[in-house]
Amino acid sequence: MSDLRTPDAKETFRRVKRHFSLALSVAGKFTGQGAVESSAEGCRVTLSDGRSVLDFGSFAVALLGHRNKAITDAVKSQLDIMPTSTRSVQSPVPAQAAERLTEYLGGSLNRVYFGCGGADAVEVSVKLARMATGRMTVVAVEGAFHGKTLGALALTHNERFKTGLEPLLQGVVHVAPDDPEAVAKVIREQDVAAVIFEPVQAESGVQVLDEGVLAQWTRDAHEHGAFVISDEIQVGLRRCGARSVALEAGLAVDAVLLGKPLGGGVVPVSAAVGNDRLFEPLLSDPMKHTATFSGHPLGTAVIPVALDTIERHADDGVRISKLMAEGLAEIKAQYGDAVVATRGRGLLWGIDFSSPELAGDVLAGLAQRGLVVSPCISRPTTVRLLPPLVASDEDVKEALSLLTGAIAEAAAGA
Repeated sequence: MSDLRTPDAKETFRRVKRHFSLALSVAGKFTGQGAVESSAEGCRVTLSDGRSVLDFGSFAVALLGHRNKAITDAVKSQLDIMPTSTRSVQSPVPAQAAERLTEYLGGSLNRVYFGCGGADAVEVSVKLARMATGRMTVVAVEGAFHGKTLGALALTHNERFKTGLEPLLQGVVHVAPDDPEAVAKVIREQDVAAVIFEPVQAESGVQVLDEGVLAQWTRDAHEHGAFVISDEIQVGLRRCGARSVALEAGLAVDAVLLGKPLGGGVVPVSAAVGNDRLFEPLLSDPMKHTATFSGHPLGTAVIPVALDTIERHADDGVRISKLMAEGLAEIKAQYGDAVVATRGRGLLWGIDFSSPELAGDVLAGLAQRGLVVSPCISRPTTVRLLPPLVASDEDVKEALSLLTGAIAEAAAGA
């Protein structure tokens, strides 16, 4: 085996092509400009050719940057104690993480299920809602992205990911995000178990849903005895400013789903945090939903440290958000023909371009210049920027400068 500290880019692309797919090999070669990841720290990723690139992407995982010392120390400590669990004798590690997480969200949601990826949290929350109510219908939102496992995929709106897999989970109804009466209309016709929404739809181009609409949906769902689930896997934990976007807005949701940065950008861990009523099926029989790595000690040991570290940087998030808003407004004013709109909240920003081709040209320019961003897989005209909490003013200014250069070049060639 080769030394992964000094990776061979050519061999990596060969292996990806052979064992994953040609498309992934080509895409990775394009984004890395022929190089592969070698190491990372903070906002920077060092590539195999020696270049250092600025990471304002990573699909929202690296909120605390790469290899945050507090997080890696927590991982190393648990690795030296007991990284896995017997699953028969109780482990204190996930229990402590659950207590810290419920306190972090204010205490009204006191039950926790830990998963490894975001879709795990989505699946268990919908499963519990159906079991607790005895109903099957779940209301989701047009533009939603909740994952690609078969259950979560039914809630995801983009048909691209569903082709050839129908029928998926039955009983899912998608409603318009701007219709305050949408949930009430579905309730009049069907027995609804749950309403699930993302308060900010990241994959759909950073669409901030109207809090008044969400409040009406929540009231209507609760009057019907249905549950309300806020999927904040990408937008919670200060990514959009709040610990929980829904709870800060005063929405009496029955569950908040968290993931991505919950593991500090180091370990994969997610959580469904809910109330007693939603979790009643598991209170009655905890074997109704289990997974071997649910509550894995190596993953959950990080959670209290990640939450504390996020809070220490909360004010930095306000500072970075202000710089991003001002910088993107200037870009919009300068390149109004190419940039249709900019929008965002906290550390999640979307830039709408006049065509998918122009957005692709900008992505190509950013790859050449050394700025990593995240495209929106459900909206090809939008480029997404996700600066980490640990970014300095200089990092933000550099990112905006690289973005300006890429847009200027793309617009000139359009």
